[in-house]
Amino acid sequence: MDAPLRWLSHLHRWLLPWRCLLCGDAGALGMDLCADCAAELPRNTQCCQRCALPLPMSAPLCGRCQQKAPPWDAAWAPFRYAWPLDRLETRFKFSRDLAAGRVLATLWQRETFPAGVPQMIIPVPLHGRRLRQRGYNQALELARPLASTLDIPCRHDVLLRARHTNAQTGLDAVERRRNLRGAFVLRNGVALPTHVVVLDDVFTTGATLAECVRTLKRAGIERVDAWALARAPVPGR
Repeated sequence: MDAPLRWLSHLHRWLLPWRCLLCGDAGALGMDLCADCAAELPRNTQCCQRCALPLPMSAPLCGRCQQKAPPWDAAWAPFRYAWPLDRLETRFKFSRDLAAGRVLATLWQRETFPAGVPQMIIPVPLHGRRLRQRGYNQALELARPLASTLDIPCRHDVLLRARHTNAQTGLDAVERRRNLRGAFVLRNGVALPTHVVVLDDVFTTGATLAECVRTLKRAGIERVDAWALARAPVPGR
C-alpha cells in the first residue's frame, strides 16, 4: 500500500472506525467484520467439483451431476450459504445494506481464485422493475470488485432480462426452471471472448445461472463458468 492509501486508511480508522456488522465489536483487516465473526464464515471447501454443492467430502461429481450434467463448464462458490454469511447476504440483498455488500465483496476478493482466469465477468441481470425496487443489482456490486482484482472486464450490458419473473424464493427446482425459461436474451452486436463467467450472489438450485449459461452457449461461447459468492445446500436437506 502506497503512502496516500495508508494515510487514507489511517484517517478512515480515526474518523469512521471499522465496526463488525454482525456483533458490533471492532472490525479487523480493513472490514466492518471482526476477526472472530470472520473466522466463523462457512467456507465451501468440501463440495462437488462440477456444481460446488456442499458435500461431506469433495468429489468430482455429486449424484445430481452424475444424473444430469449442468450446462456450465466449471463452478466456484467459495462460501456456503449458512450462518453467519447468510445474515450479511440478506441485509445486502433485501435491506439495502451496502456496507454488508462491501464486506461480502472484500471477502470474495481475498479468496483464492480457480485456475484458468476468465476473459470477462457477466453478472446475472435484474429486470428493470426489480432493479427500480431494489435500487441496485447485487450481482453487479459483487462482480465489479472481482473483475478489478482480476483485471478483466465486467459487462452488465451483455445479458438482458427479457421479462419480469416471479421471485425464486419458495419455488422448487422444477418451478424455478419453468419460471426462468426464456427470461434472458443476449444483446445484439456484442463481441464476446471465448471464456466468460456468469456471476450471481447465491447459488441455490442453479436454475438462474443455468438459463444464463445456456443463452451464452447458444451464442457460440466456448467456455462459460458459473460463479457465486455462496452455495446453498439442496433445498429440503
